[in-house]
Amino acid sequence: METVKHTMPRDYYDVLGVQRDASKDEIKQAFRRLARQHHPDVSDAEDAEDRFKEINEAYQVLSDDRLRTAYDRYGHAGVDRTAGGGFGGATGFEDIFEEIFGNFGFGGFGGFGGGRRRRRATRGRDLRYDMTLDFEQAIFGTEVDIEVTRQETCETCRGSRAAPGSKTRTCPECHGRGQVKRVQQAFGFNVVNVVMCPRCQGTGEIVETPCPTCHGTGIQRKTRTLSVKIPPGVDDGMQVRLGGEGEPSANGGLHGDLYVVIHVRPHEFFKRRDNDIVLELSINVAQAALGDVIEVPTVDGPVELTVPPGTQSGKVVRLRGHGVPKLRRDGSTGGRGDQLVVLNVEVPTKLTREQRELFEQLGQTLGRKVTPQKVGRGFVDRIADFFGGA
Repeated sequence: METVKHTMPRDYYDVLGVQRDASKDEIKQAFRRLARQHHPDVSDAEDAEDRFKEINEAYQVLSDDRLRTAYDRYGHAGVDRTAGGGFGGATGFEDIFEEIFGNFGFGGFGGFGGGRRRRRATRGRDLRYDMTLDFEQAIFGTEVDIEVTRQETCETCRGSRAAPGSKTRTCPECHGRGQVKRVQQAFGFNVVNVVMCPRCQGTGEIVETPCPTCHGTGIQRKTRTLSVKIPPGVDDGMQVRLGGEGEPSANGGLHGDLYVVIHVRPHEFFKRRDNDIVLELSINVAQAALGDVIEVPTVDGPVELTVPPGTQSGKVVRLRGHGVPKLRRDGSTGGRGDQLVVLNVEVPTKLTREQRELFEQLGQTLGRKVTPQKVGRGFVDRIADFFGGA
């Protein structure tokens, strides 16, 4: 299997903790509450800075009608196309003012508050792995070993970036903070922005003798074999999260996560519809007219099905409990869906002499009168009603 690696952003509605039909006011209130809670100058959490950026990014998309429409329709891919791959220009005039004056509540512009800002560890990047399963594997679950190539902490220097036995010194530009202040003019105010120190790349330390293994980066590229448990009932596009199996932090923070994205191969006969499995089955005119007991394939094996006399083409018969396990949000399952068998009456196109004679005899007894059908709901509509209301 091929490994594909990139950052995996969370759902913006989940980030802000709002429903998908939330109003603009609800989104704004959620943003203000979370922004104050997770601002790096208020929160002591190691991932406060990343969390604050994530909250701000989600708000910029969901507060903009055009971006929100694109996100609802296409997800993160739609926002990337609409916003040109970034969010730098998405914030409106009112939001910019709110961000500027909101900083007063955190001890001054840029969040320095006049004191020494401690260096915060950032969380490592999340990774993505695309996995293709057979139809039955997705229904019943499985356990698969995958190979993931990722950045890991250097085994030689243990992430310090310095050669064994050598020392590091405090960065003279940021004085160990890992960040520096930049003053800009905005709306007649001097706004102080906090940016990563360009000299030490945010680490707060200068390496005199770089590690010969990782060349001073603190990380190595490794390929690992991981075992992934796929729960029963997963569907195409679902994700399985492996906590802490992403890339390491650049400065001692938590590892990122690995998201395994599920793709399901189409089955030759079965088609999934939510938790139900649909199977189209052809029967002959004699079976339809007289009824029969037939053997029907299911994901659990063959099952007997009674075809009632006078069955019309398109009739749907339900086999309870032979569908997809119902997957809960916590990964457990509860009950199963059904298998819906669509019976199609197949009219023969080639007849033997004996068969033709029998059909002619039958035709004489049935007569040749035809009856126009009143305009009404068609076959497709009736099937849709069955699926929707059954």
